[in-house]
Amino acid sequence: MPELPEVDTMRRGLAGLVGRSVVAADFPRSRVRPITVTPPAGRVAAALVGRTITAVTRRGKRVILEFDDAAGDGRRWLVIEPRMTGLMLLVEPPTAEHVRLVVRLSGPAARGRARTTNPADERLLFWDRRGLGTVRLCDAAELEARCGAAALGPDGLVVRGDELALRLGRSRRSVKAALLDQRAVAGIGNIYASEILFRAGIDPRTRCRRLPAAAWDRIAAATRRVLGEAVRCEGSSIGDETYRTVRSRPGR
Repeated sequence: MPELPEVDTMRRGLAGLVGRSVVAADFPRSRVRPITVTPPAGRVAAALVGRTITAVTRRGKRVILEFDDAAGDGRRWLVIEPRMTGLMLLVEPPTAEHVRLVVRLSGPAARGRARTTNPADERLLFWDRRGLGTVRLCDAAELEARCGAAALGPDGLVVRGDELALRLGRSRRSVKAALLDQRAVAGIGNIYASEILFRAGIDPRTRCRRLPAAAWDRIAAATRRVLGEAVRCEGSSIGDETYRTVRSRPGR
């Protein structure tokens, strides 16, 4: 958690930031476990200032902010992987000490919308209670290496049975473990893998190599259906309900 539906909800919630420029960026110091930032936090913050957000996208479980070439050194992409407890927020965070990144924004809203007067909309936060999330600033080559076809499999919202069979059909792993491999199919984590296999009527302990083609078709269909339903519900808030949308609403 967050998995594909939660990260896609983050992506959609941040879409209105397209066209905003970065006034300042800061990685607040804290006594809690630090997240992984690459390159070093100071360099990332300095590189973002003055750039404009040109797109907000998603690859697997990563939300990606694309920035223009304001610095004359090419476009840049800020790749944020929330992992277990990370949240992208446009409102006040659950706790101040777990705020890992603050990006202050200015400029007009995207697609001709009137500029908001809500101060929270001028500030984008990455909050992570457990400190397992990652933030990486990439150029085009790094983005492809980290998030391209060689690193991530087909997206869970569109994956086909023949693709799963080709990538996993000979594996000795259990099908539940195999579906968590992001190189095979991008976006599935523990929660949705369980639901997918339940819907497909397949024992999660079954070895991949024992599954016929028809089973992979059922798994792919269940994957698209389950993840699509969860996206429409803005993700899942379960257990301690850590997950929230960018406006701090629980998933349904």
